[in-house]
Amino acid sequence: MASELKVNTLTGVSTAGSIAVTGEGNSTTTNLQQGLLKSWLNLDGSGTIGISDSYNVGSVTDNGTGSYAKTLSNAMSNSLYATGGGHSANSSFDANSRVLPSTTTSIVMYTQAGGAVADADVVTALVSGDLA
Repeated sequence: MASELKVNTLTGVSTAGSIAVTGEGNSTTTNLQQGLLKSWLNLDGSGTIGISDSYNVGSVTDNGTGSYAKTLSNAMSNSLYATGGGHSANSSFDANSRVLPSTTTSIVMYTQAGGAVADADVVTALVSGDLA
């Protein structure tokens, strides 16, 4: 029999900020909060930059050709969190990017195309880790 649960807030019983979810195969558990993205960004990075869509992003700054800084609305607990991202630079297949933690509230993103620093049409960035 299928069931449906509708709630606005989930809180752990023994620790308010920790909820265990049974994983695949029913033999392990995963911490729900640890498995969620803490921030994501889809940015128009060419010309006058603009945020297309985002979560937990306060602002983005254009640092010059191929360099952007993303400021988080809510800080991470330390600067050792994980980041990832990608970009599309003028439809180039020879494109690469780096997304690096800078501080607990700032991520620096770099984009290249054809081996040279270049602004990107679309820049994406993801953040995983613990919020402060």
